[in-house]
Amino acid sequence: MARFFPALDTCLAKMTTAQRRLARTLEALLEDDYLVWFDLPPTKARRYPDFMLMHPERGLLFLDVRDWKAEQLRDIGATTVELLTDTGLKRVPNPLEVARQQTHAVLQRLECDPQLKHPTGQSLNRLAFPYGYGVALPNLARMALEAGVDDALRHKVLPDHLLLCREDLGENNDAEQFQERLWHMFQHPARTRLSLPQINRIRWHLFPELRISARQGGFFDERPVLESRSATLKEELPALMRVLDLEQEQLARGLGAGHRVIQGVAGSGKTLILGYRAQQLAEEMQRPILVLCFNIVLAARLRCFTREQHLGDKVQVYHFHDWCAEQLRTYHVDMPRSMASFAQRQVSAVITGVAQGQIPKGQYGALLIDEGHEFEPEWLRLVSQMVDPDTNSLLLLYDQTQQKQRQPFSFASVGIQAQGRTTILRLNYRNTREILQYAYDFAQAYFTQHDPDLPLLAPADAGTRGDAPAVRVYADLEQEVSNALVQIDTWHRAGVAWREIGILYPGGAAGTRMAKTLQGAKLPFFWLATSSNRKQFQVDADVLNLLPIGSSKGLEFERVIILDSSWQGQGDVAAGNDPAADIRQLYVGLTRARSHLVISLHRHNALSSALRKIAG
Repeated sequence: MARFFPALDTCLAKMTTAQRRLARTLEALLEDDYLVWFDLPPTKARRYPDFMLMHPERGLLFLDVRDWKAEQLRDIGATTVELLTDTGLKRVPNPLEVARQQTHAVLQRLECDPQLKHPTGQSLNRLAFPYGYGVALPNLARMALEAGVDDALRHKVLPDHLLLCREDLGENNDAEQFQERLWHMFQHPARTRLSLPQINRIRWHLFPELRISARQGGFFDERPVLESRSATLKEELPALMRVLDLEQEQLARGLGAGHRVIQGVAGSGKTLILGYRAQQLAEEMQRPILVLCFNIVLAARLRCFTREQHLGDKVQVYHFHDWCAEQLRTYHVDMPRSMASFAQRQVSAVITGVAQGQIPKGQYGALLIDEGHEFEPEWLRLVSQMVDPDTNSLLLLYDQTQQKQRQPFSFASVGIQAQGRTTILRLNYRNTREILQYAYDFAQAYFTQHDPDLPLLAPADAGTRGDAPAVRVYADLEQEVSNALVQIDTWHRAGVAWREIGILYPGGAAGTRMAKTLQGAKLPFFWLATSSNRKQFQVDADVLNLLPIGSSKGLEFERVIILDSSWQGQGDVAAGNDPAADIRQLYVGLTRARSHLVISLHRHNALSSALRKIAG
């Protein structure tokens, strides 16, 4: 069964009768290694036929679909077709010529990439895979087509081998015969099998919205795409072209209207999907789109993305409490006086303001919530009212492993209508297998013993291998900091950029000690020590990032050092705190590292014993 983008059940409603017939046939008669894209949105720089098929051995095939009926056809020419419509005779472009031009525009994009071309031989500098195009006329029998127009001319301008007619389509047709018809549409015989990296390179070129920047904090690449072979690249094509994987792309393209929930493990690309969705909605909606998260640093990263994509005021990104403050300022609502904290009074004032009609509901065309596991039920109940009921578009992303312990509640109870529309992402793309396994084993050991009723979502790795995390035990914090400095210097001398090194700490004095040491060594660094300077976080700056683990959510680094990892400040039961908070926080820190992880400690307690035991 062919795999569709978006998933077929999400796009059938917007298909014409002819498109649905072809789509159902492709789904039923093609094997699961066929990839099919439908109705890719046009832009100023590109326009694709209705369907694009990709197969590792067959290559690329483009199909243009028309709903024509036999009684409509009056004449077929090389460039135009004459149709009898309800409003009289009408001339339209010949669909085969349309498909040909669009296919060659696509090929010009791909021909700029040396890794998609033959490196040697007679086919030097030609694309190393076959391609083709054709036309589907699902409402027309071949005999009716031949009877309606001059047969000789029709075969010349709409040749039989480039045509799918009514009798060729149908879910019960012979699969082998149908595929033979498709293969005859290819302009060149098969040459080489497309590798997975080549498939990803093709997707990188054709779908800029799927690109992932390799730099810390980036979402989607802004590198130029060539319009022709004569164009000149201002910067070289990257050796590794990172794009959303097929599962992420299918999910992102097919989210559709209504309320949606995505539960995913750390590093599964939840925030990338949110970024794609924000881009998509910005093109479709006139009303502003609200993006909310809990982490101030993640909000800064998301704002950087909206600037890169030139989304302007269409997408508004806020840390949740900043959004509350903005609502109070805009609608002149005073905060009540009470013994509660400033943040609690702030949220309470907004809730009351909405209930009393001082702050309007339905302000936004869509609401996207990242880090949903950090949101209290009353927060979710509040912000769900901000979605315009006419659009009713809401997306919530969360990671169960990072979720605070609280009384269980249903999404429906807070206004999120996502029953039957929840997706689970288990595949982790950020971490090596060794880092991911260590982090999961660490979290699983705690929750199996202390909270067995909580079903921990087990991640799957994407197959990247690396060194096992290093657990290093020192006599005191001074030794930890000194050795961290040596490790940082070693990595940088080996060619690791400053910005790809994250120095995390759970709390206590580790941040202050490390900042003084980095300052003394005159190394470039940014210390996210307070809420005010977290807002100044620059995702592009080539500096070491020293930050509390809580501020690292949504971020990732090539190499990470966690200082004073067995510090326990949140799990004080006597103070009424959640004893699992330290475990959850440390899990976040462990999963920030893409390839190298150093866990540094000097305290001797249950947490340090667990860290060492998992490491073996």
